Formats: sequence, structure tokens, C-alpha cells
Amino acid sequence: MKKLLVLGAGTAGTMAVNKLRPHLSADEWAITVVDATPDHHYQPGYLFIPFGTYEPDEVVKQKATLLTDGVDLLMGEVDVVKPDDSVVVLTDGRELGYDQLIIATGTHPRRDQTEGLDGDQYGITIHDFYTLEGATRLAEVLDGWEGGRLVVNIVEMPIKCPVAPLEFMFLADAFFTERGIRDRVELTYVTPLDAAFTKPVAAKHLGAMLEQREIALEPDFMTMEVDGDRNMLVSYDEREVPYDLLVTVPVNMGADFVERSGLGDELNHVEVDKHTFLSDDHDNIFALGDASNIPTSKAGSVAHFAVDVFVDNFLQHIAGRPMTGKFDGHANCFIESGNGKGLLIDFNYDVEPLPGKYPLPGIGPFSLLKETEANHWGKLMFKWTYWNVLLPGRELPIAAQMTMAGKERAEQAVGASA
Repeated sequence: MKKLLVLGAGTAGTMAVNKLRPHLSADEWAITVVDATPDHHYQPGYLFIPFGTYEPDEVVKQKATLLTDGVDLLMGEVDVVKPDDSVVVLTDGRELGYDQLIIATGTHPRRDQTEGLDGDQYGITIHDFYTLEGATRLAEVLDGWEGGRLVVNIVEMPIKCPVAPLEFMFLADAFFTERGIRDRVELTYVTPLDAAFTKPVAAKHLGAMLEQREIALEPDFMTMEVDGDRNMLVSYDEREVPYDLLVTVPVNMGADFVERSGLGDELNHVEVDKHTFLSDDHDNIFALGDASNIPTSKAGSVAHFAVDVFVDNFLQHIAGRPMTGKFDGHANCFIESGNGKGLLIDFNYDVEPLPGKYPLPGIGPFSLLKETEANHWGKLMFKWTYWNVLLPGRELPIAAQMTMAGKERAEQAVGASA
């Protein structure tokens, strides 16, 4: 009996095993998923909790209920992977052998990586919404907040869902406007990027949206420390940004066992081929989702499109054939912009987000880089799609590879937005 071992029962790990199990004979392949916690979180839902749209229990299900029949879930924490021996060692000493290994343990906010973020002001003047606990606590704070300087800062890229901090700003603007205290709130967006986003056309659109809402943008800000005594963000070039309430996006890092196993980069993301997800150094180790170092967004859509490419590749690989699928870095993200509207971006390794219609050219129903009510409802409907279509491994009528159909070319987009 051959053994497929999957580390992590999050988005990528769950989709991968649910799609692979029907293709792998139960007489030939045992599939085991290892995870340290029993709860699966719909992480895009964290964004809505501080503003009262979702309650915490709406974004949590049991991992065991999300795995298809014929997949074993083993609760445990990984200590180290021994690639040369094809063995995973858990912290309680158990050793698990494998023929093929998939690492899908995600990336996680690490406040301890920045001086001052993990101090006694966390939970008082310093908050985050990238954890369920942080988002829940922040909901209580915002509900009674009477105004002041609210700062959202990204410490370092890459992060999970890179548009989420922008979405938080847009939703905060709408939230405080609805409460009638927007004139008493000063909003500032602090980012290590040189603009609101990473790509020129999208950055221009999103930067204009910040400006329209009178949200200050502080770019090129490399956070060195958070001075909790003075309520001050401090950069390496000695700039300072004062705050009364700081909503931070800490450094995101992969699991510590990745470093101990010699499999990762400086942020503990597993080093793999960006098209096939196969380890750079080991022929029987793959990494999927946020756990990998592929140079695209760490987002649920990427995991979805990547797994679609991965399944056929994996079946070819274990059959001793070349992998023919080439993931193109396809990502798309609904961006909630407040007041019942949102926009959508769709891009890959080589093509930046552009205006147009998606998924049907000229029809949509979703508009790219344009605020619409349809995009807002698309964002909210995605939660149902996530639980009922993506995680079970059912097919969506959307190609894994990005298409230019329905998009304006870059020169058209720049001209239109000038």
C-alpha cells in the first residue's frame, strides 16, 4: 500500500485530497491528512466580523466533516520532515512514512517578528483581523469607538489575501460614515509597497478609491517597530506615523517545521517550481496553497486554480510520466469597497489586473476594476461556494488558467484611467 501524506487540512489540503481520492485506488493508496486543530476557518470571513456582517460561528466548521470518505484525519503537530527518509515526525514522537508528501500548512501572522506588536498593548490599542480571535475582539472595540486616528499597516509582504487590508479601509470608511462619526475619524493606510497595490493599473484604481474616501496613503513604509507607549509606528528610515487605534497585518510566515526541515525560504514558505508545485530538491514533495513560495497572491482563489492544475500533474508524476500542466499564477479576488459595492481583479504571473467583464466577455455578470453591486454580492456568495463547491472538490465552470477574453489591454486600461 502506497501512502500519500498531506500536512494541513486547510483550503489547499482539503481540496487536494477531495479531488485526488476518486482517482487513487483505495486498494493501492492510503491518504492521511495531519492537522493540529479540529476547526476549519473560512478566513475571508474574518474581514466582515469587525463590522458586524458575520458572527464568528459563521466562519467555522469541523475539518473532519469536510474530508471525503477514504481520507483519514490524524490530529497532531508536525515537528520535522526528514526528506531523505520520507518520514514526518510529530511533536509527540510518532513517525509517519510517505511515498508522496503534500505540504499545505499555510502561512500565518507572526506578531513576534516585529518589536512592539506582541507587547502589552496588543488587544488594547493594537489589533489585527487576520485571526478569528483578533477579528472578534476588534468587533467589540469598533462598536464602541468614538473616533481618533485609525491606522492600518502591513509590516511586510507577502501576506494572505493582499487586498484585505484595503478592503478593511473601505469598510471602515463606510462603517464610521453610517455611525455618523466619520468626521471624527482619521484613516491612514501604511504599506511597504510604493503604491496602494502591486500592479500599475490596479494601483491607480485603488489609490484613487482611497483618495476619494479621504484615506491617507503612506507608501514605502518599512515597519521597524511599534512604540506602544507613544502610539507610534516607526519605519527603518525613521519616519513615524501616530495612531490611536492600530490595525496591523503582521509578518506572515509558513510553519516552523518547514525551516527545521530545510525546505523553505527565509519566511518558511516551501521552495517549489511555480508551475508544478514540486519541491526544488525532492521528487516526492509538493507544496500547495499559502505554504508554497510561488510568486502570486496567497489567496483562496490561487489555491483553487492551483489544485485544479495539480491533480492531473500529480497523477502523471506518480505514473512516472512528465507533468504537462503549467500553472500560470491565476488569481482573482473580490474587493469589498463598502456601501454595498465591490470590485473584482483577475490576473496571473504575467498579466496585471485589467478592466473588463468576468467570466463571460461583455456579459459578466462581474465587472473588473469597477465598483458594482454585483461584485459585492459575488463576494458574499463566495462563502456558500467555498463550503459547498470548492472544498468538496466539485467543478466550477471557470478555467484554472487565466484568459484575456473580456479584458481591456494594458494600453487601453491606462488610457481609460488617465
